[in-house]
Formats: sequence, C-alpha cells, structure tokens
Amino acid sequence: MQTPASRTANFCLGAILLLAATASPTHGQQATGPSSSLAARLRPYLAAFSGEQQPFELRGRILLSIDGKPQSIELRLARIDRRSFDLELTHPDYAVSIRRRSVGTAFALPRHKVVFVSRGRLDGPEHLSPLGIATRLLSSRTAVAPYAAAMLQANADTVTSLLTNLLGITFDVETAKGTAGNNGSFQFDATGALAFESGKTRVRLSLSSNISKPETFDTWPGMRTVAIDRTELERQLVRGVRRAIEILAPSPLLTQPPRLPRRVAHGELRWIDGQRIVLLDGSPQEIGRAHGELLQNETRACIDSVLYTFGTAETIRSGRWFRHDLEAAYARLSPHIPERHKAETRAMATALQLDPGIVEAINVFPELFHCSGFALFGRATKDGKLYHGRVLDYMTAIGLQDAATTFIVRVKDRIPFANVGYAGFIGSVSGMNARAISLGEMGGRGEGRWDGVPMATLMRRALEECDTLDEVMQLWRSSPRTCEYFYVFADGKTNRAVGVSATPDAIEFVQPGQDHPRLGKGIPDAVVLSAGTRLKTLRKRVLSRHGRFDTALGQWLMSRPVAMQSNLHNVLFVPADGLLYVANASHNQPAAERPYVRLDLRELLRTMKPSSKSSSPSN
Repeated sequence: MQTPASRTANFCLGAILLLAATASPTHGQQATGPSSSLAARLRPYLAAFSGEQQPFELRGRILLSIDGKPQSIELRLARIDRRSFDLELTHPDYAVSIRRRSVGTAFALPRHKVVFVSRGRLDGPEHLSPLGIATRLLSSRTAVAPYAAAMLQANADTVTSLLTNLLGITFDVETAKGTAGNNGSFQFDATGALAFESGKTRVRLSLSSNISKPETFDTWPGMRTVAIDRTELERQLVRGVRRAIEILAPSPLLTQPPRLPRRVAHGELRWIDGQRIVLLDGSPQEIGRAHGELLQNETRACIDSVLYTFGTAETIRSGRWFRHDLEAAYARLSPHIPERHKAETRAMATALQLDPGIVEAINVFPELFHCSGFALFGRATKDGKLYHGRVLDYMTAIGLQDAATTFIVRVKDRIPFANVGYAGFIGSVSGMNARAISLGEMGGRGEGRWDGVPMATLMRRALEECDTLDEVMQLWRSSPRTCEYFYVFADGKTNRAVGVSATPDAIEFVQPGQDHPRLGKGIPDAVVLSAGTRLKTLRKRVLSRHGRFDTALGQWLMSRPVAMQSNLHNVLFVPADGLLYVANASHNQPAAERPYVRLDLRELLRTMKPSSKSSSPSN
C-alpha cells in the first residue's frame, strides 16, 4: 500500500497535468524569424497547453521512484474545448478520472467504483473554468509560476530561449537529443513523441490533434454516484492543486519567509533564530482572534494542506469524500471538547473570514503519528535533571512545516504553557506548562473510534489544568478516550516520568525501569517509547550513554534513524528549568537535521505584554 507521502507526490503530478489541461490561451504570437529545431519540436506541445490548439489529446507514461519504490503512472489528457477537458491517471494502486463540461464536473475513482458528480452553476473564485486558471492554480508561493507564465505563451522561440539560457538546456539537431541539468536527457522520435529521463524518473509523452468522441460528464456505467455541490468539488481540486504545487516547488516566500515581528490585541509574533513564535494572552475569544490575525497566511496554508491536498489524496485512497469523513468525526468528538476551546476556534475562524465548521473540523484531524519519545533523569543524566525528548514523525510531504509555530499561551484563569504546533491548530501534540509538566504523544491504531475526547484536546487540557504528574494521569483515567495513543508524561519538579498506552477501553502506565513486552527490559531512570528498529536504536543509544545525558546528547538521541525521513518536529524539554529546544523540518530536511532553537518559557511569559490595540507589522 502507498504511504501518505507517495499518494501526495502522485497527486502533485496530477496537479501539474490538471494545470496543463485547463490552461487558457494567452495568444502569444509566434516569432517571425526562423526557429531552432528545438523550438519547432516544442511548438505543438506549447500550442496545446496554451489553449491555442483545440482539441488535442496527450498520452503518456511516467516511471518514477517514490519512497524508494518504483512507480508507474499512465495518463491521458484531452482538451475538448475552452470549457471542457478529460484527465485520466492510472496507477497500480489507484485510478482517477476528471471530466469537466460547461454543465457539470465529475471526479471518478474507478478502482472504488464511485464517482462524485456535480452539476449547475458555480459560486466564488475557485473553479476550473479555463479563463484565468493559471492565476488560481499558481500562487506567488511557488517557484513554478514565472516559468509557467512563459511556457503557456505558446511562443516556441521565447520558451526555447528561456530553457537554453536560464535552465541550461542543450539540443543536438541531428540526433534530436538534448540534455537538461546535470543528469537529465530528452529525445524526440520521428512521430514527435517526447521522452525524458532524469535519475530514476522516465517520462514519455505523445500528442495528437485527434481525440475520441467525449463521453458526457455524468455517464459512468457500473459506478456508484455521489452528488457533491459543484462549487465544493471544483474548489477542492483548485485549492488542492494550488497547495500541492507550492509544496512540490516552493518559492522563497515559503522557504525563507519574511521575518517581520507584529503585535495585535492579545497577541504578538516574534522570530527567534529563524523560528516563528506567537505569544497569546486573554480570554479564549481574544486568544482565538489574535491567533487568526497574526497567522492568516500560515493558517490558510495549513488548512489547504490538510483539507484540500491531503484530503484529495485521501479521497483517492479511500473512495470516500474526505470532508464528509472529517465532519462525521467532528460530530462524534464535539460533545467532548470544552466550550472554551470551541469559542477560541470560532473566534479564530471569524478573524480568518473562514467557515467556522471547516476550522473546527480541521482541529480534530485524526492524526496517526509514527513517533518516538523518552524521558531520562537521575542516574541516566549528567546533572540528574529530567530531559524529555519528543520526536514527531508525520507527513512532511503535505507541507505542514510551512505553518510551524511555537505558541506561548496564557489563557485567563489557566496555567500558561508552550505548545509546539502549527498555525490554525489550537490542540497540542507536544507541550510543556509553567508548572514543569511536559507531554508528548505517539499515534497507534484504532482510527474511527472517536466517541471521546480528541487526543490533542486532552493534551491541551493537561497543559492548562494540571500541576502534577498524578493530576495528568488522573485526567487520562477519568476521560473518555479515542483510538490508540502512546504518551510520555514528565514532571520536572519531582523528576518523575511515565510511559502511557491508552485506548478507549484500557489504560496502562509504564514506570521508569519497568520491563515491558513491547519495549524490552527496563532501563534505570528512563522511559523509552518507540517501535521497530527505531526502538532498538533508541534503546542502544540510551544504554551507551547512560549517566552522561545532557542537552546535547538529548538532541543526539533524536537524530536519524530514530527520527524518520518524515520527521516534522523534534522537541527536547528541560521542564525543571522551563526550557525547550525546538527543531522544525524544512522542505528538504527532516527536523532532526535542522538546528534546534532554545526557548525559555519563563522568560517569554515574563516579557508578554497584554495589549488592547493592534499595530501594523514592523518594518
């Protein structure tokens, strides 16, 4: 079965093809002078993609490696007229078909024998109509945008010059072969078909002006039909494609975002050694509003990653409309969420001018993490202090690192806390409070058992409400729980830590040094949780340096391969000192290979200045 990363990568490929399918003409004029042989060979493809030639049919085969495994994708792309196109992608694990006509749009999944059909008028700016589609699918946050603008002009001479001068393309007229970059090559055959090769990736494309008679968009014999609002369906694809292209080819706006501090009422954005830190104080409504005002772009990127890009890939995997599943989960989880958390989420949605239902549903996104965690203290550490490490391995492929934010939160009448998380998400998966309590979680099985308190809500409640480790344990015992999760809880005041295995039906606490059938022989003054080879490596490292652990060695414990390639963030808590060290993934490096930033919770809380007026971004 494909991993979430491979499904998302394949969806990114489909995203680019969808852009080509729907691109509208820019009426770029052909050069009057003689074109190079490369320009002449490119001209039919550019004329088709720009919309100058209609109709056309593009067929191809893509061989590539995703997650270290070879993948094969067959494609068919037919442009019928200025409003209509067909796109088909076939992979050994899935098949996708999109038919768009002036009267409706269908999104079919033949392997699941289901088709999502939408009819009628469209509302809003996010739709698949060809006119101006490039502006909807390509944002300023992707490096593709400048090149796509030129490629869609249909001016073969201009494009050839761009490829030759800026990208280093070479072409031999006699052999019809060329090179691209350090390890890429391409060739045209006698029919005009194009073959491209780079590393383990091979692509073959052929173009024809003859297409078979198109089917009506809602004719799918033998398949179950699910009606979807047309605006929702086309918005799902537009926003999913747009965000997928940003993830696949990010511009400096994402890889090197402007680091401008900012203050609003009840909130402040700071940058500390390149990391985004947001300080929030006040009532739940005031905190939610400040969150939305300070992190508008980041929150929208996070929502697009989860709801639209991942959501489309997950729909393809499951055969079910992802948003329907998410809303069904929220309906079951909602009764167990404190009203103060709902008020905070609704206030954030209002500040973002988004549907509160979407933002609330995103906040219970059922996250299945594959992670590691440890707590070392006493005889295991150099100075006897407790060091609590938390490795979050989860889906860097959907770009959540673009929204990475550490929140310092002081809710009225609650315990202040640090929450290492993501814009738009008010729950916690990694956190420490001002009472020296630290928590980290690891996902297990049991997805769908949602009649209880969402894991991230329970984590945040512990940060806001618990002074001691015993209070945290009691909170878990007394609360209805969801799915299967594992945790490490620690208390820096008492140098106590515990491992936890929790399901809706049972809860088990693993004490330091305790033997356990899943975790192996106990290690003195240590709680060590992980799985498979990562657990073996983590145990070996702990035993090899037992008695010598400090901040530097604590970070070393979380390095590869204990952390996976999908490592989204790592945190080392030193709760007795109120310190946390945070590393976030980039677009090309897991968190374990990124620098850690030292944050002092006590100092940050001391410098928080409750405000009543907003101000413009600092210059």
